[in-house]
Amino acid sequence: MKILLLFVGLLLSSISISQSIEDKWITIDVDSGKEKSVVEIYKQDGQYYGKIVRFLEDGVANDAVCKHCKGKMKDKQLMGFNVLKSFKKDGNELINGTVTDPENDKTYDAKLWIDKENPDILNLRAYVSIIFKTIQWKRAK
Repeated sequence: MKILLLFVGLLLSSISISQSIEDKWITIDVDSGKEKSVVEIYKQDGQYYGKIVRFLEDGVANDAVCKHCKGKMKDKQLMGFNVLKSFKKDGNELINGTVTDPENDKTYDAKLWIDKENPDILNLRAYVSIIFKTIQWKRAK
């Protein structure tokens, strides 16, 4: 019986490790619902970041520059751009970070967490004062 409990404990811990937030995630366009890009979330110096590593939209080359972006990203290459910055781990969430929309050059306070019902869904909640919007990204396979 003790061996069975140990095995179940190890199995559950390996499942939770495999469902790490440090992974590649497919971003979804809020307006169209289409897959837009792949963002890789990684840890550096105790904080978490997310950079664009691939584009999924038809006709968008991975080395393309952003012609329709506004602000500092206009005519800049988006590959490698950190859309997620300076998140800190708090339990099962990443908090106190920011998310930047390179197309409109706006940055929002944000938090991230893996969906409790589907570990292949990442919830991203962006805040402006007390107003927030939550979007979901899919784990890249």
